[in-house]
Amino acid sequence: MKKILMIGTGGTIASRATSNGLDPQMTLDEILTYIPDIAKICDVDTIQICNIDSTNISPEHWIMLVNTIRENYDKYDGFVICHGTDTMAYTAAALSYMVQNSAKPILLTGAQKPINKESSDSKINLFDSFLYATFDGTSGVQIVFNGKVILGTRARKTRTKSFQSFSSINYPYLAVIQDGHIIQYINLAKAEAPVFYDTLNTKVGLFKLTPGAEADVLSYMLERNDAVIIESYGVGGIPSMPQYHYLEVIQDWIAKGKTVVMTTQVPNEGSDMNVYKVGYNLKSKVPILEAYDMITEAVVCKLMWILGQTKDPEKIKKLFYTTISNDILY
Repeated sequence: MKKILMIGTGGTIASRATSNGLDPQMTLDEILTYIPDIAKICDVDTIQICNIDSTNISPEHWIMLVNTIRENYDKYDGFVICHGTDTMAYTAAALSYMVQNSAKPILLTGAQKPINKESSDSKINLFDSFLYATFDGTSGVQIVFNGKVILGTRARKTRTKSFQSFSSINYPYLAVIQDGHIIQYINLAKAEAPVFYDTLNTKVGLFKLTPGAEADVLSYMLERNDAVIIESYGVGGIPSMPQYHYLEVIQDWIAKGKTVVMTTQVPNEGSDMNVYKVGYNLKSKVPILEAYDMITEAVVCKLMWILGQTKDPEKIKKLFYTTISNDILY
């Protein structure tokens, strides 16, 4: 049987009810007692790197995960990470950039209800994850949740309570898992050896454009970060009426070496700044980057990874538009 390393970070799946709400308290060994059938499909070892609500997940935890996977990579056939759902998509995206070209599966899963609850989705999500981890056709970073396998750079939490928590944005599901059967739609190419990264620059901000928002807020964020993502409306653009001065702010800060990326608040289909004048004028006057079909979670994590490697604007641009784990296909 294949050997799988189960890595614990906490989350709802490991939570117990307390007088103050759900709190991660269960160990991985406790969790595994609820799913004895996993022992029939693979050998499992466990490592608990933390036991926290995923609201508390930070880039430091991503580095811990990468180091754990790197230190154990040659010992196991795959990895299953138990993680809270709130930031799971960010962690999946981060690992996609920090562990590139993995021929072995690195799967994230969790649950909307704790595993000790009668109606929990925990048991099926975990079993599906281990089943998929032993499948010969899988490699790289993915989320396995509610019978769906989602590429790590394309996952977004789209429901707060339903078991169908995650959607694949601008990309098909890699596979579905039904009644213990894997139906594989897309086979990813397997690389010979993984490349690990453990350096991130976390000075990446996200500015959500709202009606009446002042450009001074964007300027404040650019002053304190090395890169800022503007999450605009529709296909992307900035307010251009005389009372706004977004163009000047963006021009000034890019001239000072800051990176600015335009993306959209709309979940599907991506940005296209050439469609409207409010986008075209900005893109034609300043060297702003555009996310196109990339999801915000991936843009945030990719910028952290890129800025951890270089500060050169041309290299940043080249890396940003380099497709990694099918994150940008426009």
